[in-house]
Amino acid sequence: MDLEHIYAVMSLIAGIVFFYTLIAKRIENSGISGPIVYVIVGLLLGEYGFAIIGESLEMNQLRLFVDLTLALILFSDAAQSNLTVLKQKAMYPVRMLLLGLPGAIVLGTLFAVVLLDVLSLVEAAILATMLAATDAALGKAVISNPKVPAPVSEGLNVESGLNDGMCVPILLLLIAIATSSTDSQLTTSHALMVFAEELGIGMVVGLSLAYIGAKLLQWSASKDWLSEVWSQLTVGAIALSSFGLAQTLHGSGYIAAFTGGLLFGHLASRHKHKLVLTTESMAELLAMLTWILFGAAVIGQVIGLFSANMIVYALISLTLVRMLPIYLSFLGTSVPKGHRLFMGWFGPRGLASIVFTIIVLDADLPGGQFIALTVTCTVILSLVLHGITARPLAERIGKD
Repeated sequence: MDLEHIYAVMSLIAGIVFFYTLIAKRIENSGISGPIVYVIVGLLLGEYGFAIIGESLEMNQLRLFVDLTLALILFSDAAQSNLTVLKQKAMYPVRMLLLGLPGAIVLGTLFAVVLLDVLSLVEAAILATMLAATDAALGKAVISNPKVPAPVSEGLNVESGLNDGMCVPILLLLIAIATSSTDSQLTTSHALMVFAEELGIGMVVGLSLAYIGAKLLQWSASKDWLSEVWSQLTVGAIALSSFGLAQTLHGSGYIAAFTGGLLFGHLASRHKHKLVLTTESMAELLAMLTWILFGAAVIGQVIGLFSANMIVYALISLTLVRMLPIYLSFLGTSVPKGHRLFMGWFGPRGLASIVFTIIVLDADLPGGQFIALTVTCTVILSLVLHGITARPLAERIGKD
């Protein structure tokens, strides 16, 4: 790609961003979500449209965009959480994470074994794990809707913020099993160590940097050293630093970003909205670019390769595999049936699953290409189905 073409693409993307800012609120109030618009734009700009972008994009470049986007979204969403509601209704995310998430992985594995006979048992479990993580970015339309009951929105926010980080060690362990010639080293203690390392390092890094960052901000403000312009970058800097350091230390950057955001929001409660606003804007911009690139470089090239079994599995993954474990996880509680079904349905698959796909392709598994296609199919269907149902179902549950 020559420099002149890069400038042309930059100008085009900047123009698209500007135009979208003019109609963003109108889009949000319609039945079409922003990511749907972004992907359509990507398709138009990609190889099967005007062939302007996407031709030379590598998977690791797409992963970088996804990781940066998730780091900012997870941190800013966590910082904006209502901790009072979370303390009172901690049961919501706890049950979804400790009961619903494992249930979805097990059920997803069983359906993959039955429907997708080209995959081994371990590869079926890998696919189910990749699709068990929900997307904080796609779920934002529901989580931020004031008509959704606070326990439901906060529960979904925490679940989507933590479940992708919890799925990472499980995925890495399954990949190690699938690619290992011997399972002598893959003991139960090893599995637990991998899981604890990912989560533990992520939490320690996230909480530590958030605490240090918040205290330094308070100290700088007391000295009147803070610049109004530069202070807007503090939250994004802490988020990216937490994510990057945790990943470097072989922990979960997703856990670091979310737990750090929770603590930062608590420590900076009086000024958090003003501080987080710029980071949210940065996250939205990166999310737009990521979905445009996904539409341009991925969807156009694979959409004709989906088999009937892939599509059936994708639909089952978005419905029964997700909704049944979430519904059952609240048995014996007073959580209304409508809340259970709502939380079960709004488990959109997106950015985290794309990252997992790149990890699996790098591992060069025998069924890696098939798994990648199935995940992509599920993400596309989720993008459409969850996008068009977010507003009407949020309106409905608000009236219950």
